[in-house]
Amino acid sequence: MKLLHLSDLHLGKRVNEFSMLEDQKYILSEIIQIVEKEAPDAVLIAGDVYDKSVPPAEAVELFDDFLVRLSRLGTQVFVISGNHDSPERVAFGGRLMDPSGIHMSPVYSGQVQPVPLTDAFGTVNIYMLPFVKPIHVRRFFPEAETGTYTDTLRTAVEQMSVDPAARNVLMTHQFVTGAWRSESEDISVGGTDNVDASVFDTFDYVALGHIHGPQHVGRETVRYCGTPLKYSFSEAGHQKSVTAVELGEKGSVQVRAIPLAPRRDMREIRGTYLELTAKSYYDSFPKDSYLHITLTDEEDVLDAVGRLRVIYPNLMKLDYDNKRTRGGGAALEDAGPPERRSPLELFAEFYELQNCQPMGEEQRAFMQDLIEQIWGDET
Repeated sequence: MKLLHLSDLHLGKRVNEFSMLEDQKYILSEIIQIVEKEAPDAVLIAGDVYDKSVPPAEAVELFDDFLVRLSRLGTQVFVISGNHDSPERVAFGGRLMDPSGIHMSPVYSGQVQPVPLTDAFGTVNIYMLPFVKPIHVRRFFPEAETGTYTDTLRTAVEQMSVDPAARNVLMTHQFVTGAWRSESEDISVGGTDNVDASVFDTFDYVALGHIHGPQHVGRETVRYCGTPLKYSFSEAGHQKSVTAVELGEKGSVQVRAIPLAPRRDMREIRGTYLELTAKSYYDSFPKDSYLHITLTDEEDVLDAVGRLRVIYPNLMKLDYDNKRTRGGGAALEDAGPPERRSPLELFAEFYELQNCQPMGEEQRAFMQDLIEQIWGDET
């Protein structure tokens, strides 16, 4: 049986105030072409269909069109909700769509019933577990251990009564311990959302969502397929892909990545203003790429963003790397411990780090007056 695993579409997302909707429409059409070529038995979409729990109408229309096109190809489609989705909105109409082969995960109710698919080797059970927090599982199993995300997922999996002798596939949307992250993901302070991969030992393949870089965690068959598009410059070096999974008889699973080519790539370039605007340079550069430009000029270039966008219209982010910016944090090295400095001194250090220049006398006077109003005699 062949499965195609994708996740984290984040439809409707904006990156640095740029709408990604056109790029998402393009990449979904690329995925449709892959489905036509690969002819999988099922497509698994492992959460974060949308970027917001209340997505814009254009994003909903785009996903609706994608599901219709998949359905016309005769493939089964399985969709779970992620931490960015509203589980109720993803589940809406699911029971009506089931007969057409579009399976939307219901809101977690304490029970996850598998959807069976069959091939020459027998049955493959597809389990759809949407993104859950400890509070979601504790509601149905108050006596169970749900103090951590690992305990929570273990409880949820135990309630599925999975037959270890059968071929079982789990779709879920969680952070599995050991996975490396990107800047575009939601990060839980202190790693409290970590789930140990041993929770998934009874499954032949685990189709994970949530992490944006393609990777496996522990064994090859516990896998994040990653996002179909780059959503932060920390992903500039990623090769985006969808994952093809082929299940033979029990114990036989083959996994391979199918690369995706975006409409516009995301790149980082650096140099002086004159170097980057030289005709010999920009004539050879794919100017429609989304760009993070780092200027190395020692002096700020007047209206650098506006002037660079004449050549590079999709400039998303501009930084400087020079003596001034590299020395921005030097003052802290010689400073005394925070508890020995006044609120005004601490704020002055913060201001200089943020703005790469000290506060003026008028700003210091305003801040001192504000501090005295808040703390009074304590300062």
